[in-house]
Amino acid sequence: MRFRFMRKDTLVFRSILVAAAWLLLISLLHYGLNVYEGPRQVVTMGYMPVVSNMSAPLLDRASAESGGGVRYKALKFASFAEMAEALRGDEIDVAFIIAPLAVVLRQQGLDVKVIYIGNRQESTLVARKELQVENLADLRGRTVAVPMRYSGHNLTMRQLMALAGLTGQIKIVELNPPDMAAALASGSLDAYFVGEPFAAQTLMNGDANLVFRAEEKCPYFICNLLITRESFIADHGNLVQDLVQGAVRAGLWASQHQDEAAAIAADYWRQSPEIIKYALSTPPNRVDFSKYVPTTAEMQHMAELMVRFGLSQSADIGGLVDDSFSRKANTAAIHDFADILASDN
Repeated sequence: MRFRFMRKDTLVFRSILVAAAWLLLISLLHYGLNVYEGPRQVVTMGYMPVVSNMSAPLLDRASAESGGGVRYKALKFASFAEMAEALRGDEIDVAFIIAPLAVVLRQQGLDVKVIYIGNRQESTLVARKELQVENLADLRGRTVAVPMRYSGHNLTMRQLMALAGLTGQIKIVELNPPDMAAALASGSLDAYFVGEPFAAQTLMNGDANLVFRAEEKCPYFICNLLITRESFIADHGNLVQDLVQGAVRAGLWASQHQDEAAAIAADYWRQSPEIIKYALSTPPNRVDFSKYVPTTAEMQHMAELMVRFGLSQSADIGGLVDDSFSRKANTAAIHDFADILASDN
């Protein structure tokens, strides 16, 4: 009995060793494939899966394939609020974030700088098909979702409602963009105003009708922009310049290679490439990646609207905008995907 007991104990011990070794091997493989970048410097980018953040997955893919000195890692978030807290806690280096939230963060004392505009225009208001909504007045008494209260969508809705004499007559709620299509299809939501491709999703499957596109009501509408902390700029100014240049070039490349850009984004966003392509191309040339330089004037206007509609106590945005990186971006000779990471500034 003693021999048999010792044998069983040994087998158990060996099984534990084998299991531990296997776990260690899997962990090392995961680290090597997903975390370790060797001598390369890693810049972590927070983003949401919307067209105005198209540069994030493109930069991730381009840097992964290039093997160059910097690796741009795109980290997808479930909400803009979560992304803001990650930037506040230095868990990410830069954030592709919804525009008015940058104003809020600056006013809360976080040393953020707006350094790049992802693109213009690509937001859309859609409504449940059976409601036959043709204009804003048709949404009187209805519920409309926006990504969050600190969004250009909320500001634009409230501005348009005020102009049309509809203040207080349309209920505006906050909802994370990935949840909007399902809420509309279930009937718990009447309409939503959001960055693409979340509106395209319901337009393509026939659940919604187009009410208006952002550029029809607000030319040069800004959905998302890129921010980082002043401390990151101070420590890594060259990295920030290369990042912004890469983001600019990625957007310009995407505008000329929509099928390829949609396919890459679909891998990262877990969305249909057909929906992303529809969002990029309907109507043709809708999404404008060429106006990427942020200006103090447009951010000031946004801050003033936030005060007007009770989203902020102050319109002060002193020090928020740094356009130097986007202005210095080299946009020459963007032909192939590899050209996104051109090194000449």
